[in-house]
Amino acid sequence: MTQNTISSLTKEQILDIYNQPLIDLLFEASKVHRLHHDPKKVQVSTLLSIKTGGCPEDCGYCPQAARYHTDIEKNDLMSCSQVKAQALRAKASGSSRLCLGAAWRNVKDDADFEQVLEMVKTVNSTGLEVCCTLGMLTESQAKRLADAGLYAYNHNLDSGEEYYKEIISTRGYEDRLKTIENVRTAGVTVCSGGIIGMGESAEDRCSMLATYAAMETPPESIPINALVAVEGTPLEEQQPVTIWEMLRMIATTRLVLPTSVIRLSAGRTGMTEEGQAMCYMAGAGSIFAGDKLLTTPNPDVNKDMELFKILGITPSAPYEKGEQPVVKDEPVILNTHPEEKVKWSRPGHKIERNEAKRIRKNNP
Repeated sequence: MTQNTISSLTKEQILDIYNQPLIDLLFEASKVHRLHHDPKKVQVSTLLSIKTGGCPEDCGYCPQAARYHTDIEKNDLMSCSQVKAQALRAKASGSSRLCLGAAWRNVKDDADFEQVLEMVKTVNSTGLEVCCTLGMLTESQAKRLADAGLYAYNHNLDSGEEYYKEIISTRGYEDRLKTIENVRTAGVTVCSGGIIGMGESAEDRCSMLATYAAMETPPESIPINALVAVEGTPLEEQQPVTIWEMLRMIATTRLVLPTSVIRLSAGRTGMTEEGQAMCYMAGAGSIFAGDKLLTTPNPDVNKDMELFKILGITPSAPYEKGEQPVVKDEPVILNTHPEEKVKWSRPGHKIERNEAKRIRKNNP
């Protein structure tokens, strides 16, 4: 199937793909993966938290939310020299992309954003692909990041639109879609995926994939995360997803979005090497490496390299799927018209389990 015919799939049709016998699903996904990707290459990306904790959002899965009582230590924005040192370390360990993550609701036109722009230029100069995940951003902010040398921007939909309201109440689904649109307009590639294991149904997972498939240009990269239930968050009682659920999600994503790179993300510490190997066979073509994924544990990069050797996999080089952005010395800043001053939504509904955790923190 071509990407055009895939984009016409409904949520119900995707659910039929998802629910087929697993042995058939994995076989078909493996065939499609080999048509569009080199199965013996996996991109290794490193995720670096440049500003940790203190986020004002109420995402039920996130230990960085200021309203929840977790053991996350809040850190201010890193310096450019610190980021460069981490970039060189990541490159030496085999990573081809560095993703800079800040616990913000949205980007603000302030000194911190100027510092992030310098970080992007710095990482670009090392030859690594540079990605950012900074929350919601306007078209002009996306353009400034592009001019600084940004290759990709991560902004996950997390789940289908229906279930999203059960996880987050401080921002709307449309805000996420608008941010992705702004990134596209700026000419930056999109990294956007979701989390499974938050209590959602198979229909919710397929709804998210249907949203991506309906996009004129689906995300170049789709992270599939298994929830890591952190004590103190509203989802702390959720049971881990099984490897079979993860395989089913990866294989379905591969069939629905054949040209996108699927990133095996959070939750790998709970998988065996055999389980991870099956994920690669099902269509995963990228992983996050490093000691942590922002705040949650992650397998040691040396263990990843050992498994790659067993499987005959080699890490892909930077920019195998696109050209390195040219940094513009004098970024072009769009005129800031009143209509460009986006007022991001606050839906206003309450999520009982999120509120319960907030109250418990304020009244221990």
